[in-house]
Amino acid sequence: MTRANWIWGVMSVCAMALIASPAIGQEKKDDKPKPETKKEDKPKADAKKPAEVKPADKQNAGGQSGEMDMAKMMEIMEKMAAPGPNHKLLEGQVGEWTYVNKCWMDPAAPAQESKGTMTAKSILGGRYVVAEHKGTMPCPGPDGKMVDKEFHGISTTGFDNVKQKFTNSWVDNFSTSIMLSEGAYDAGSKTFTYTSEYEMMPGMKSKIREVIKLVSDDKHLFQWYETRGNEEVMTMEITYTRKK
Repeated sequence: MTRANWIWGVMSVCAMALIASPAIGQEKKDDKPKPETKKEDKPKADAKKPAEVKPADKQNAGGQSGEMDMAKMMEIMEKMAAPGPNHKLLEGQVGEWTYVNKCWMDPAAPAQESKGTMTAKSILGGRYVVAEHKGTMPCPGPDGKMVDKEFHGISTTGFDNVKQKFTNSWVDNFSTSIMLSEGAYDAGSKTFTYTSEYEMMPGMKSKIREVIKLVSDDKHLFQWYETRGNEEVMTMEITYTRKK
């Protein structure tokens, strides 16, 4: 059992104990000695009393059901926590890479090119791949002319066994936002497709689609699409090549 599953198990047991606590408290209250009643206050012999449930019956019934539920819960949690084929698929990104980045501020204008490196490693028993990107990015300067600025970004990619979706988070030194994406993999075209909504500026949210094509074991292509108005346009394309 993983440490996370153990913690969840303890929390579940505590929750069950809290649920059972009112009944336990009632049993203690019933065990207190009752004050004597006067003869005239005693109930008549023919008065009917409500059926009494013994505390032992409550405990046995609830305890057995609780144990069965806990065992099933732990079985599911172990399954959800285990890395599988989809996590293995992500390990193809692990390694040292160089990249060439093409950006289009205006889709009709020529692309701005920059270069960099990407280092990816598998963490937490193969559950996630963390990739660190370093390079330059062409950006408009104070005078409007394009200049290369230092770029540093980090992504974490995994497969959520509960949602049955690939998941990705992205942070970089060009913003203070964490971009979250979810996606799927098409084995026929060897393509990952992620979607998200990103607020680049206050009140300016854009729908984003990211496409990662696995060209070969040593090369993959990343494409970034933005929805502008009613039109989707590709504004960035990055070609990754594994270092020899």
